[in-house]
Amino acid sequence: MTELLYQIDSYIREFNAKVVKINQNIIVLNRTAFYPKTGGLESDTGYIVKGDKKYRVVQVRIDKESGDVVHELESSPIDIKEGDEVMGILDWDRRYRLMRLHTAAHILSAIMYRDYNALITGGNIYPEYAYDDYSIEVFDRKIFEDAIAKANEIVKKNLEVKIYWLERDEAMKIPGIVKLASRLPPNVEKLRIVEIPGVDIQADGGPHVRNTQEIGEIVFIKAENKGRNRKRLYYTVKP
Repeated sequence: MTELLYQIDSYIREFNAKVVKINQNIIVLNRTAFYPKTGGLESDTGYIVKGDKKYRVVQVRIDKESGDVVHELESSPIDIKEGDEVMGILDWDRRYRLMRLHTAAHILSAIMYRDYNALITGGNIYPEYAYDDYSIEVFDRKIFEDAIAKANEIVKKNLEVKIYWLERDEAMKIPGIVKLASRLPPNVEKLRIVEIPGVDIQADGGPHVRNTQEIGEIVFIKAENKGRNRKRLYYTVKP
């Protein structure tokens, strides 16, 4: 199983690792800071470097059978073999925007859960923008505009974003620990918890900023009625 460096420190931009599997342009490392596309968050991109050769990482995903993080390289064939030591370099500007939007999404989901008992029924986070679907019956653009205004007030409070692990049974007793309507956390002994004290606490495996102030301003883009229990909010963060 790949060691997930991004779960320990979301700010790792470069790392060293060993190649444990390779199949043409598909590489598995013993450790990685690249976040794979999962949980409604786009994957990281960047480079794998060996010596003076640099290979573009175009997609990262989780292998369903092994649980390994798989890095897809743009170039094939490549001059890398099993056992080689390589360096990974993330596209940091892209990653940092994903982190800002991801933490913003947690704040918005906490507000929607608190004020409307709404759960997330779908969504995705891209570097440029994000959208979330909420389980509310009535479509009202003002609900989302108000939620973003409240979220921006929280952002300004300069709150720490805490990351820690809890035993699964203990974590699942916390109200609102899961804000996804149709998904439970992985069946593991310990869950990674992301907490913004006084605002939100969720089981989550992805990268986040350390402080709400890093998010900057959350900007409303538009709202759409996608049907029953699917009221969609599009938003972004200022550059």
